[in-house]
Amino acid sequence: MIKETPIIFTKSIKGKIGCTLPQLDVPEYKLDDFIDKKLIRKKKANLPEVSEPEVMRHFVNLSIKNHHIDKDIFPLGSCTMKYNPKINESIASQEIFSSIHPNQSDIFSQPCLSVLFDLEQMLKKMTGMSAFTLQPSAGSQGEFVGLLLMRKYHEMKNNNKNIILIPESAHGTNPASVILAGYKPVELGTDNRGRVDLEDLKSKINNDVAGMMLTQPNTLGLFEDQILTISKLIHDVDGLMYMDGANLNALIGLVKPADMGFDITHINLHKTFSTPHGGGGPGSGPIGVVSKLKDMLPFPLVKNDNNQFFWDYNIKNSIGKIHSYNGNFGINLRAFVYIKMLGEEGVKKMTKHAILNANYIKKRLSEKYDIPFNEGTLHEFVISALTQKKKGAKALDIAKNLLDYGFYAPTIYFPTNIPESIMIEPTESEDKATLDRFIDAMLEINSLIDTDLEKVINAPYNTPVSRLDETKANRELNLRWKKDEL
Repeated sequence: MIKETPIIFTKSIKGKIGCTLPQLDVPEYKLDDFIDKKLIRKKKANLPEVSEPEVMRHFVNLSIKNHHIDKDIFPLGSCTMKYNPKINESIASQEIFSSIHPNQSDIFSQPCLSVLFDLEQMLKKMTGMSAFTLQPSAGSQGEFVGLLLMRKYHEMKNNNKNIILIPESAHGTNPASVILAGYKPVELGTDNRGRVDLEDLKSKINNDVAGMMLTQPNTLGLFEDQILTISKLIHDVDGLMYMDGANLNALIGLVKPADMGFDITHINLHKTFSTPHGGGGPGSGPIGVVSKLKDMLPFPLVKNDNNQFFWDYNIKNSIGKIHSYNGNFGINLRAFVYIKMLGEEGVKKMTKHAILNANYIKKRLSEKYDIPFNEGTLHEFVISALTQKKKGAKALDIAKNLLDYGFYAPTIYFPTNIPESIMIEPTESEDKATLDRFIDAMLEINSLIDTDLEKVINAPYNTPVSRLDETKANRELNLRWKKDEL
């Protein structure tokens, strides 16, 4: 039984204080001598009166109720929630990096600029791209930048194009980014192997096609093995190939996006290279481009002149600045440390272990769960819980049950082209013992559906709150505490 954590107001006792301030030894002034009267609170703030230990214990108890990667496996398909090595945090917190101001002169920013320059060189080597911008602060912003680069390319060639092709299993941000960039998304179907339907693609290619956004491997965890044919079809109408790098953890060190015909690719540093993410940030989504697009990248770009690093604002056909400064430096730094720590061979092993882990789980679960597209799985795979649903338990019920085993639930109901989908990505962080614990939990839940269905559909039991009416919670969101409710 998890200990109930009451809200902090219930601990309040009039007169308790958490700190003692020194006696005032300067002349007193009225607050409204310095602040606009309209901004001054008319009534005293209704804050809890508690001691310092109570404050600390309250928030520590709250924090341990959250699931996080330091607590246990986070098999969130398509999100690559891998362990964040503490050496990354240690180096990023050093004063030479953490205390620098983004407006500081280039001459006094050499350590930071050298990190960014070297990171770009490593990303270029791993992807085969000719140039990078580190400005985008998330993969979604990277998508938008990539599409702006597409637009710039076509405008400079006087191409009148308005369509971007996107597979039906694409990430939800893809069509949103397309529309935001002023293009029209056109959906492509999936063939019986779980890949892009080439016949559907051919039927939709015409001179209005500006490009194609493709996740490689795709959202089913499958390598698009006809990628060279796809790229040629798009290039034949002077379109550009964009690679969504959300699943790059399956490719790094093994194959380069440029070799597959991609002109633009984004990398989620907060996924592939272990920097923390979740809860809306922080993130980093660098964009790499082939040679014909490098003069269109956002300015400034970090350059090196005889080992002197500087920001170059003179990018002749640049789409302009897309970030208030020049990206999330702390996140870029953590990724830099991770890559340096692993080295070239270590990065290859990282990718291979991620693929091995996913295939191990898939093989063991395939005895009891349906896996619609089973051929060529890389770093993640998708289960269909349709068989379990017919017996009374949906994908949602299985996910809720996993919480009682201490695991974060995998992604459910995405991709949408598989009914009752459960998307699992263990990453390379987890050892066999952890994978076996997760597998055993999934198999036990499947057995419980046959022997104790009521227990399955009413889970979780061991979490701070039991099963919620999520539809009602979304429609009637209420996060405000009111004194008269105590």
